[in-house]
Amino acid sequence: MKIVLIICDGLGDRPIKDIGFRTPLEASRKPSMDFIAANGICGIMDPIAPGVRPGSAPAHLAIFGYNPYECYRGRGVFEALGLGVDVKPGDLTFRVNLATVDGNLTVIDRRAGRIGSDDSSMLFRLLNEELRIPGVEVYFYPGVEHRGVLVIRGEGLSWMVSDTDPERDGASISMCRPLDESIEARRTAELVNRISIDAHRILSKSEVNRRRASEGKLQANAILVRGASFYEHVSRIDERYGLKACCIAGGPLYKGVARYLGMDVIEVKGATGTYESDFKAKVEACTRSLENYDLVYLHFKATDLAGEDGNYRRKIEMIERIDDALYRIIDRVEDCIITLTADHSTPCSIRTHSADPVPVAIAGPDIRVDDVGRFEERLCAKGGLNRIRGLDLMPILLDVANLTHKYGA
Repeated sequence: MKIVLIICDGLGDRPIKDIGFRTPLEASRKPSMDFIAANGICGIMDPIAPGVRPGSAPAHLAIFGYNPYECYRGRGVFEALGLGVDVKPGDLTFRVNLATVDGNLTVIDRRAGRIGSDDSSMLFRLLNEELRIPGVEVYFYPGVEHRGVLVIRGEGLSWMVSDTDPERDGASISMCRPLDESIEARRTAELVNRISIDAHRILSKSEVNRRRASEGKLQANAILVRGASFYEHVSRIDERYGLKACCIAGGPLYKGVARYLGMDVIEVKGATGTYESDFKAKVEACTRSLENYDLVYLHFKATDLAGEDGNYRRKIEMIERIDDALYRIIDRVEDCIITLTADHSTPCSIRTHSADPVPVAIAGPDIRVDDVGRFEERLCAKGGLNRIRGLDLMPILLDVANLTHKYGA
C-alpha cells in the first residue's frame, strides 16, 4: 500500500475576528481537503508535544518518527543539504537571512523586504569574494529570497553557540554567545560575531544595495544567523521502515530533512517554496512518483508564509490554491493512504509558530471513517484519531497500510 504524506506548512491558526472568529481553514472553500477528511479518520496532532512551539525541522523529524530530542542538532545542516551543499563531517552550518538594519544595528526587516533571489544571490556571491577570516574557510550559499546558508570549515569549532537573529523586527542584532564552557564554543561565538560585523561592512557598500536604495527598496545590509549545527548520522527511512521514499518540496529546509533521512528529492520546475510556487506541478509529480516510491512526502510552504506575514486573506487564498491542486490526487484514496496535516500552526495574529495542535486526516482503503466532514482545526479535534503526537503518525500510517508486525506473542 502506497502512502502520500501531505504537509501544509504552518497551516493551523487561531480564530480571527474579521472573519467571524473563524480560522483561515474554516473560512476557506476547500472541497479536496474536505473530501480527504470526510473519507478518512481525523484528529489533531501536537508535532512535538503539547505546549511546545515546534521549529520546522524538529517537527518534521518527529512526524517521520525520529525523536527530535535525540537527533536534532540544529537547523543549519538541513538548510545546507536542501541546497545541495556537500556538507562534510566537522563543518559548522547555519541558516542565514539577509536583513535590513539601521545605523545602530537595529533590525528593520528580518527578511530585507523578502528580497528577490537575483539580488540575494549577488550579495551572497559578494560575501564569498570579500569576506576572509584567518584560520577558517567561510562559504555562503544562496537559497530562496532572503534565505541562505553559512558554512564555516576549520578546526576547533562547536555548534553550541547562540543565534544572532533576534527573531523580531525592532530589536538589535544579537551577539553570538557560547552555550557551554568549552574553548571551542567561545572561539566559535567570536568567529560568528566577526563574520557578522564584516558582512555588514561589505553589504553596506555594495552596488546592489545602492541600487535598491535608489529604487526605494529596503537594503539587505546585514546577515542574521541561526540554527548552528553539525551533521550526525541517523538511520535512513528505508532502513527504519522498509519504504522507498521521496520528497517533493520547494524550500531547501524540507529537501534537506528529506535528504538527511535518506529520501530521494524530486526536483519540480516551478516549485519555489514561495507564494508563486506551482502547486499543480508538484501534485502531478506526486502522482507520477507513486509508480516508483512507497512513500511520497509532498510539502507546501505558502500557508506558513502568509501566517508569518499576518495576512489571513492570503492564507485563505493559498489554502484554496493548494486545495485546487490536490483535486488531482484525491481519487487515489481507493488504492493509497493519503494523509493531510501540518508541521505546526502559524497564527496570523502572532506571525510566528505556536503550540496549537494541527489538524490531521488519513484516508484510504479500509480506513475506519469517522463523522468529521470538513478539514478544520475544531472539527478534526472531534475525530476518531483524537489527539496524537507527531511521533505517533508514522506507526499509525504503517499500520493502516498493513506494514507493521505484531508486538509480542
